[in-house]
Amino acid sequence: MTLSASPSQLPIGRRRFLQASLCGAAGAVLYPGEIERHWIDVTHHDSVLPGLAPGMNGMRIVQLSDIHLDEYTEPYFLRQVVDRVNRLKPDAVFLTGDFVSDILGNRNFALGAARQCAQILSGIQSKSVYAILGNHDVAVDAKAVTAALESNGIPVLRNSYLPVDFAGGRIWLAGLDDVIEGHPEPDLAIPASIRNRPNEPVVLMSHCPDYADVFLAHPAAKSVALMLSGHTHGGQVRMPFLGALELPVWGRKYVEGAFRLGSMQLYVNRGIGTIGVPFRMNCPPEITLHTLRSA
Repeated sequence: MTLSASPSQLPIGRRRFLQASLCGAAGAVLYPGEIERHWIDVTHHDSVLPGLAPGMNGMRIVQLSDIHLDEYTEPYFLRQVVDRVNRLKPDAVFLTGDFVSDILGNRNFALGAARQCAQILSGIQSKSVYAILGNHDVAVDAKAVTAALESNGIPVLRNSYLPVDFAGGRIWLAGLDDVIEGHPEPDLAIPASIRNRPNEPVVLMSHCPDYADVFLAHPAAKSVALMLSGHTHGGQVRMPFLGALELPVWGRKYVEGAFRLGSMQLYVNRGIGTIGVPFRMNCPPEITLHTLRSA
């Protein structure tokens, strides 16, 4: 009968190899699961809007996206994000969807997360905070997620629009329903009455960035200066030389950052949370600070 050696009985070289292997395996899980997943990256982006009123030049807008509270974003981490947002002193905050996750198959769990998420987001210190829904929000329960947000003072734009006034100027903020689980209607979100108004550009929130290619064929697109999206998580896990391991439908072309699509700009935020696995690699959570500039 042969007895296997305990780690303390192994030759020193082999023992060190095993220890190093265990440490490497632990680090491979610890870094993407705990360190990078909670490493907030504040991205500064100048958004040049033709026709922007002179007084609005320099307006600061924070974009947050894809929070996915409790699957897997922890409430304490979202509170840290809100604190970081408040330190930026934004003039407005735009939330581009997926507050919860449609993963666990437990609707009550997701709805509880929606209420808690909305309550934490109510701590944002800005008089102008607006949201759209993402595909997970609509799949869980669009009405309930909307009610959670609006009961905490955060209006939800779902194929609708409103004016955002600042320093004597105005932009129109439009929000589309989600393309995967909902029914985006550009004519409702951007009616003729707000298209191409002098010194009143339109900013559009649409959760899925690849919808931009469909939207550009619509007459309303000519009046939109900037489209803000999320959904992709920037790829979430990006391997050296390989890029993102997986990208979602309607988020495979425009993955992260700024794009120029004719007369319209598109910005894709990497999001705060994760989906599938609680890991981020070469793709930290993002708070985007958009500074509006006159053309």
